[in-house]
Amino acid sequence: MDKADVLILGSGGAALQLAGKLDAEKNVIIITKSFMDHGNTSLAQGGIAAAIDEKDNSLFHFMDTMTAGRFVNNHQAALQLTIEGPAVIRELIKSGCAFDHDAFGKLTLGKEGAHSLNRIVHGGGDQTGKILMNCLKTVLPPNVKVMEHHFAFELLINVSGHCYGVRTKDKQGNVQTFHASHIVLATGGCGQIYSCTSNAETATGDGMALAYFAGAELADMEYMQFHPTLLYINDEGKGLISEAVRGAGGILVDEKERRVMKNVHPLLDLAPRHVVSQTIFKQRQQGHEIFLDIRGIEHFTKKFPFIAKLCMSEGIDVSEGFIPVAPGCHFSMGGVKTDTVGRTTIKGLYAIGEVACTGVHGANRLASNSLLEGLVFAKTLAHHLNTTAPYSHKDDGIHKKNLPSDYTLPVRTHLQKRMMDKVGIFRDIDNLEAQQKWLESFSLNRWHTFDIGMLTTEQITTLFMLQTAWLVTNSAIQREESRGGHYRLDFPAERMDWRNQQVIQKRIDEKRKLHEPVKT
Repeated sequence: MDKADVLILGSGGAALQLAGKLDAEKNVIIITKSFMDHGNTSLAQGGIAAAIDEKDNSLFHFMDTMTAGRFVNNHQAALQLTIEGPAVIRELIKSGCAFDHDAFGKLTLGKEGAHSLNRIVHGGGDQTGKILMNCLKTVLPPNVKVMEHHFAFELLINVSGHCYGVRTKDKQGNVQTFHASHIVLATGGCGQIYSCTSNAETATGDGMALAYFAGAELADMEYMQFHPTLLYINDEGKGLISEAVRGAGGILVDEKERRVMKNVHPLLDLAPRHVVSQTIFKQRQQGHEIFLDIRGIEHFTKKFPFIAKLCMSEGIDVSEGFIPVAPGCHFSMGGVKTDTVGRTTIKGLYAIGEVACTGVHGANRLASNSLLEGLVFAKTLAHHLNTTAPYSHKDDGIHKKNLPSDYTLPVRTHLQKRMMDKVGIFRDIDNLEAQQKWLESFSLNRWHTFDIGMLTTEQITTLFMLQTAWLVTNSAIQREESRGGHYRLDFPAERMDWRNQQVIQKRIDEKRKLHEPVKT
């Protein structure tokens, strides 16, 4: 058994930012199920939003964040994000982060959907995530130990309700136990529960399922953001085409070169993501093909080298000026419910980054606020942990049943396709209830009572995807309105009586009704 002061599950931008800002005398262990760069942060293209231009200010950024989130954002969290953003960018520059500058040494700032001003800091043209990860890894202090290929499958909770550790499986399938004063979920999102997604293959909702099985509250799981422009070939999403392409002058057109966003939204191609995604989806349902027209962007390959390479690898010649696109699952606004420090509803357990839900994004994340969220709230949590005395929780031991002989799990691709078809961009009660019934046929109400360490890591991954899919589906059933990333065909309008309500989900003791959602 290994012990640490702080145990971080995940190795993306939020995890490394936290680890790098913890006091040097703390024993910090980062556990990641794959290798450090195998996650969504490294795939991030567009950049990091921050009000650093002299014409910009944090209030403008705050208002854009609120507008994109359809005004159900946590105001305190959104203010914290936008006010602290510029300082975080300056700290990264000071530590050597290679953001793009113009010929005069000034940061080049891009513009993306629903932003009122150019405020997107980027690196390597369209490789900001990679640049950020390289920087954070370089400054990682020696008190941080990284353990790759360790799959966390259970949070340890004692009878007092405190989280005191985690169980993992290594590459050989051996089970190991880690104890710590503080356990932090930084496991990322859950885009892989859908068949078409921009997410890394590691984004399977692990942290959300771990927290739910442990008894933590989750919130806003119905709010799933579908990015409007994934490279789409032969009915498959092949990778993300950054919104920065539209910010640089790309426009959406159909097969006859008619503008898709004309007369849809005042911001045209830079409308909020849910508006653009829903419009493209409707156009495709009507039999149209949709393309990103990049003919108006000079030196496209130089400005977007990664995207150009991606297109070329899939047989698309960018010099012809048209990239075939379709929406795909991109980001979860919901997750493990936390306060603005990162504390969950379980003592000793914290969450930061996409796995967490502070409410900062509301119903729809503003473009390029994701990397910023991880950086800002990881810094806040580091300050909290640095000023909190270490303590140990009592280990009550593990008392779980062996697996039943009759357990079943779905074929993963079937799960992903069903989620795309029934809980995708457009939803209705018939499809949602059909999906809920199908998900519950896999005995979700009893998995937390078994020792799932007896499963393989592939089986556990499927189980976590199954549980996370249920959380999204059940939340979508509960929210009887359309708002941001959640669109109900049977409730197509925003409703004022839902504006101040949030769907909270928590596993209830078996003696009561399991999976009982509550609204606050």
